[in-house]
Formats: sequence, structure tokens, C-alpha cells
Amino acid sequence: MTRIVIIGGGPGGYEAALVAAQLGAQVTVVEQEGPGGACVLTDCVPSKTLIATSVRKQALLDAASVGVHFDGGTDGDIGGIMVEMPLVNKRVKELAQAQSADIAARLAAEGVEVIRAKGRLVDPQVVRAGDRTIRADVVIVATGAYPRVLPGAEPDGERILTWRQIYELQEMPEHLIVVGSGVTGAEFAGAYRSLGSEVTLVSSRDRMMPNEDADAAEVLEEVYRRRGMNVMGRSRAASVKRTEHGVVVTLEDGRTAEGSHCLMTVGMIPNTSGIGLEEAGVRLDRGGFVEVDKVSRTSAPGVYAAGDCTGVLMLASVAAMQGRIAVWHALGEAVQPIRLATVASNIFTDPEIAAVGVSQRQIESGEIEANVVKLPLATNARAKMQGFNDGFVKLFCRPNTGIVLGGVIVASRASELVLALSVAVQHRLTVDQLAQTFAVYPSLSGSITEAARRLMSPLTTVI
Repeated sequence: MTRIVIIGGGPGGYEAALVAAQLGAQVTVVEQEGPGGACVLTDCVPSKTLIATSVRKQALLDAASVGVHFDGGTDGDIGGIMVEMPLVNKRVKELAQAQSADIAARLAAEGVEVIRAKGRLVDPQVVRAGDRTIRADVVIVATGAYPRVLPGAEPDGERILTWRQIYELQEMPEHLIVVGSGVTGAEFAGAYRSLGSEVTLVSSRDRMMPNEDADAAEVLEEVYRRRGMNVMGRSRAASVKRTEHGVVVTLEDGRTAEGSHCLMTVGMIPNTSGIGLEEAGVRLDRGGFVEVDKVSRTSAPGVYAAGDCTGVLMLASVAAMQGRIAVWHALGEAVQPIRLATVASNIFTDPEIAAVGVSQRQIESGEIEANVVKLPLATNARAKMQGFNDGFVKLFCRPNTGIVLGGVIVASRASELVLALSVAVQHRLTVDQLAQTFAVYPSLSGSITEAARRLMSPLTTVI
């Protein structure tokens, strides 16, 4: 029986463990924090739970636009609906623990051993887990990553925070300064603004989320400004210091921003140091990420890696797929190398931003030739009924064959809508096939089939 030891119990680790157990391997997962790892316990699951609460409140604030008012007077007044922060954060933490328990139960049901300890690679076939030494035929490293800290802006867990510390707050931040306008910063900034905090978002670039679709980022920034957020572009933070009653963020150009709390969202560092990887022959890149090929192999024989520690794409879905691919390859099963061009991603802002396949940037640079159509949600009947005024559906296809290459959706629950585009990209469907598929009327998904019909037209512009 093949013995597989997995260091790390996040999505890359526990999904690999489940596949390995189902294929008859003897599996041990070494995880210090608990099943689900940081993704479930401190990162993805807690943040999306918090965001779900903020979206509920924003819906109440927007209710007046569809004729619903509340006694006590809250037709748009952000102070009229109370948020009990201790209860919000209690629910966030309890839900994360419940999800971890569900994962633990599933692993136990499949016969997977879980050791609560820090794992270390002694050599390519030996793992040290606490006071135990385990010999393995295959090792999978899935140790994740942790929040990057800027010198001069070290978190104290009270006023200067990472996203892993913010759930300990017992009061709503009066004025939250978010440093970093990437995906994580944008998500937390929007959530806390909707919950009731005054929010300043400090962005070192010209716009929010500079690595995402420019049209989508523009829509979101417009929404945020309309809701009263102060978005500071071209503003790189130099330091963050506590004051008597809050914090002061000093920018590199000498300007300052003062608030009650500061949330640092300035990237991730892989959990790869001090666990014996390089000594065992596992090659790391300059950023400390594990170098892997498209079937998750590292430079050390019999050692694979998955998830954020590889830096491939820091998404739970990618980590899980990397873990599954590692197991399939290690056990000699039929396997396809990971195809990053088919990865769907979602930014859990309000509205959400979902994307799959090629990007607008690739098309505009001439790297890929494509036909493009963009339909604003303002023309969609269901969006009008629900009071959604912001967002769009954008679709890309090959000029001659009409094969769907990708798309972007900005909408409420875009994370659910993007599946149709993911299926089309994965299976190389054409816009004709997508256009001839029934969509419910009225529905937001109707804009996807409408976009496909527009791309069937010979008048579509080629970019």
C-alpha cells in the first residue's frame, strides 16, 4: 500500500488526502492549526462570512430604492441599522470552526489520519510531525502562506491588524484605513464600509485592483466612492503608527491619513522556511515559493507541492486541483496537467467580479486575437427588478471559429453566474452553442446568452 504524507491541511492538502484515500493509499495529514488550514480557519471562509453579513446590510440600506422603508428612519442613512460587531465576529469564528469540523469528519470517514503538529521534511521520504517520524512513499507539501508585514507597519493585533486578527475586534472600527488595494484590500474595504465604518483605501497604483480587469475595477471603484469610501490612488504607505486614540498612516510623499484602526493587506509570504525543504532538495524561487511543474512535482523525487506555497495562483480552487493532480500523478492515474487558462476566479466585493479564461489585457496587447462584446447589466430586466444598476457581462471569442475564450462578469453573485462561462471555456464551446442554450427569463444569466448572440453578428468589433 502506498504511504502518502501531506504537510498542511488546507484545500491543497485535504483534497489531496481525500483522493488518495479513495484510491487506496494510506494517508496521513500533518496540520498544526486544524483541518481546513488557514483557508478555512482564518482566511477565505471567515472573510467571505463577514462579507455575506455586509452584503445583507447593504441590501437593507438600498431597500428604499425599491420602495421598502423601515420604521426608525433608515432610507439610506448608514447609521440607522445597527451592527453588533461582537456577534458578527462570533458567528464568523464559529462558522469557520464548524467548517473545519466538517472537513475533519470527512477525512476520518475516509480513514485519513490527521496529526495536529508542525510538519517538517527530513528527507524526500521522511516527515517529522511533532515527536513522530513518518516514512512515506510520496510527500505533498501544502503549507500555505501568511500575511506579509511591512517594516514600519508591524501589526499589534489591536489597532494595526492583519486580516487574521481583525475578527478579534469587539467594536466597529470608527474609521478603518485599509493599506493595499488588491483583492483582499478591496473585499475588506467594501465590507466594512457597508457594515458602517468610515473607510479609507490606500492604493499605491492608479486604480484599485491593478491586476484585474480594468473595466471591472472602474465599476467597483465608482460604487465604493458613491457609498462614501475615500479611495486614495497613487498613495504608497511608508509607515503606520499608533496614536493615543487610533493610528496614523504616513505616505511616501509625506501626506498622512488618520483613523481608528488600520488593516494591512499587502500580500502573502509562503510558509516554506524552516521546514527542511531546501535541505531535502526542494527548489524554491526568489520569493520563497516552491517551484512545481504542471503536475505539481517539485525538484525532489517523490515530493509534490500544492496551494499558496507554490505561488501558482492563490485560489482555494487551484490549491485543491493541484493537490488532486499530485495524487493522480503519484499513483499512476490518468491525469491532465493543470490548465491555468481555464481557472475561474471571483472577487467577493459587492458587486462581485468573476472572470475566466483570457483577459482584456491580453487582447489589447495583441497577444490574443478575439471578438469582444460587453453588455451593461442596466439593460437586463432582472437587474432592473432587483435594483442592480452596476455591472456588466463581457464575453471573448475567437474571430473565425467563435470558440469562447473567456469573460468577465460584474454582478451580484457573479461567482454563481461565471460557471456557464467556465463550462464553455473548459469544453471549447462556441458562442453559437452558448447562444442557443435556454436561459430563464428574466434572469441575470440571460445577459450571458445575449452576449453570445451579439458575438454571432458579423458586425462585432475585433480588438
